[in-house]
Amino acid sequence: MDYDLIIIGGGPAGLTAAIYAGRRNLKTLLITIAVGGQVLEAERIENYPGFLGVKGSKLMERFQKQAIKSGAEIVLEEVKEIKEIEGGYAVKTNAKEYTGRAIILAFGRTPRNLNVPGEEKFRGKGVSYCATCDMPLFKEKTIAVVGGGNAALEAALYGSKVAKKVYLIHRRDEFRGFESFVEKIKKKENVELVLSSIVTEIKGEDTVKSIVVQDLKTNQLKELQVDGVFVEIGSEVKTDFIKNLVKLNENNQIVITNNCETFYPDKDEIRPGVFAAGDVTSTPFKQIVTAAGEGCKAALQAYNYLHGIKGVPFTGEWKH
Repeated sequence: MDYDLIIIGGGPAGLTAAIYAGRRNLKTLLITIAVGGQVLEAERIENYPGFLGVKGSKLMERFQKQAIKSGAEIVLEEVKEIKEIEGGYAVKTNAKEYTGRAIILAFGRTPRNLNVPGEEKFRGKGVSYCATCDMPLFKEKTIAVVGGGNAALEAALYGSKVAKKVYLIHRRDEFRGFESFVEKIKKKENVELVLSSIVTEIKGEDTVKSIVVQDLKTNQLKELQVDGVFVEIGSEVKTDFIKNLVKLNENNQIVITNNCETFYPDKDEIRPGVFAAGDVTSTPFKQIVTAAGEGCKAALQAYNYLHGIKGVPFTGEWKH
């Protein structure tokens, strides 16, 4: 086996699991599309213990540094398939295949895609799903923000302070976000509302150059020259690639025990060696602190599993 433990997901749950696994001397690999997860989108966090206020990206940067210091290896790849093999599991990504004796599923929720031509081609080359992360790259440029909720409104407000021009594109006539945000948007001279409209194509060469927008009332198409597209249409739990691996509930969330153990699909039998933590699970409270706590539990349970420890309480790492 390449690793003792493979963690899938780089948000609070995955990074915390990596910290605890590393401290237990497990050879650990963390696979993620982007380190930080959805927390990167938070401009300011005020309810994480120990911080009166901290930017999401800064908090996740600390998590990442601690995980690496603990000995975890991190690769930026997308997991496509997980299958059981003799002695453990094989994890296939868009780049290669890794093997591990145990797995922790902690990939959280994934930003929804527009599913239009050009989106995948220009991902990271003008197409972004995190305004907090990427907006500074578009200083004095023209951008489009797609969406109608608070995330889209906040992205447009942020963009109005950075970009030269912001198109805010929404498929309805009214926004779903806070009215206070809407009122602020309407006062921004460099924000143009493009309502009852959808993006049908993203065009460019090496990077994004324009988008095609369709008016849903007239079906007319128009092309807008933009340097970047921020997709802010919510998120979803993408668990199709593990539906034959572990049990899911009606919301496509992974069903877990109190110790972050998973079950075989359509059974109440625990699947050995596969654990889960964070927003991708059936845990009801989707908060950074609870995700981190579940990541800790999953790592310690994985350690117990790998060392054949059953029914022995863990006494903690602190020193008296």
